[in-house]
Amino acid sequence: MMMKTFSVLTIAALFLTGCTMIPKYTRPEPPIPASWPNSSAYKESPPAAPSAAVLKWREFFADERLQTIIDTALKNNRDLRVAALNVERARALYRIQRAELFPTIDAVVNGSRQRQPAGVSGNAFAKTSEQYSANLGISSWEIDFFGRIRSLEKSALENFFSTEHARRSAQILLISEVANAYLTLAADRENLMLSQSTMESQQAAYNLIRRRHEVGIVPELDVHQVQTRVDTARVDVARFTQLVAQDENALNLLVGSTVTADLLPESLSIVSPLTDVSPGASSDVLLNRPDILQAESSLKAANANIGAARAALFPRITLTTALGAASSDLTGLFQPGSLAWNYAPQLVMPIFDARLWSALKATKVDREIAVAQYERAIQGAFRDVADALAQRGTLGDQIEAQQSLLDATSEAYRLSNTRYERGTDIYLNVLDAQRSLYSAQQGLISIRLAKLANQVRLYAVLGGGGDSDTSMQANMNN
Repeated sequence: MMMKTFSVLTIAALFLTGCTMIPKYTRPEPPIPASWPNSSAYKESPPAAPSAAVLKWREFFADERLQTIIDTALKNNRDLRVAALNVERARALYRIQRAELFPTIDAVVNGSRQRQPAGVSGNAFAKTSEQYSANLGISSWEIDFFGRIRSLEKSALENFFSTEHARRSAQILLISEVANAYLTLAADRENLMLSQSTMESQQAAYNLIRRRHEVGIVPELDVHQVQTRVDTARVDVARFTQLVAQDENALNLLVGSTVTADLLPESLSIVSPLTDVSPGASSDVLLNRPDILQAESSLKAANANIGAARAALFPRITLTTALGAASSDLTGLFQPGSLAWNYAPQLVMPIFDARLWSALKATKVDREIAVAQYERAIQGAFRDVADALAQRGTLGDQIEAQQSLLDATSEAYRLSNTRYERGTDIYLNVLDAQRSLYSAQQGLISIRLAKLANQVRLYAVLGGGGDSDTSMQANMNN
């Protein structure tokens, strides 16, 4: 009889645990324009440019040394390691919550021996009694008729998804930071080489003018004027030497180990070009960005918590049962006739508990907060992409103009130096031309760095550099 009743309850539980009181989830409408901004600051993407979300980071970063550095960072970086461990923790918590749906079956063996004195036993003699039992049973299994546990399981699952999306966001951020650190180091090394070559040329000019002054060909003013350019170059050499060292320290921190010298870039000009990416025609592409998916998973988790809070207002049914053998003699524990069983269903009906209604209200407020955070994440992502597109649309013109400026100042410096050599111009004009040339050279390096950094940023803000969602499914199956 007991087993029949237990079977009926189990079958009923299996049919009814699929029902929950979770509100139907509807994704909020994105509070952003459907298309990207369109003005003179924005330009069309190259026709064959791929989407950032489908472009693997090894395909985007063609530089082999940078690929090696990024790969090392993905293995060693402590922040990314913490993010991965958070995923493992969330997965374990989800499995714990999911296990609440199923009964816990324990095997329990008990034995007792008791002596009662004559005055207590009611007989003229002392009495010694023994009792032994061996049971296989379920202890306080909550049958999830109203979906409270199922709702909590759904919430735990969405929290797991949220941490996985957070890990992908951390990976995208790490890859972009490593790439920017690498490019900044390359630019500062190129600036260092430029300042060193400038100092050498100015030192040679200083030595020549000083000898001319010593023989009375040029005035002393020319010597002091060229000395100012030598000292300025020396300051820049010291400054860029410091920046290069700091750039290497920053790169080592991101990578999690010391980057060998053979992997460091000599200059920005030798870095392999980056692949152009397309933002697509619609801003809906942002909905697949990991941080947006993370915010949406948090929203879904808050929505599932409402179902658990609603179910708490309804009766809770628990079952305790055991099946085994009992005997007053250990040797007769498993003999015929020793069968023993018990079952104790319990129904708890909340009549008045103000905390339950307050908890339900709190979960609804949590959902509204999650909606606001989700919408704010989308708005922030839209601005990130729009800013990167605006910068991309103007950097090409800046490089073209800066290159033209460099060519013009280079020719002006050549002509000024020639006129000075012929004695038809003062050395101050040569210094002005050289100063303009040096500034134009540094400006071109700076704009080229900005262009590469903008490509990295656009790739990252469009969701490029993270693992695909298939990794999350693989984690769930492990």
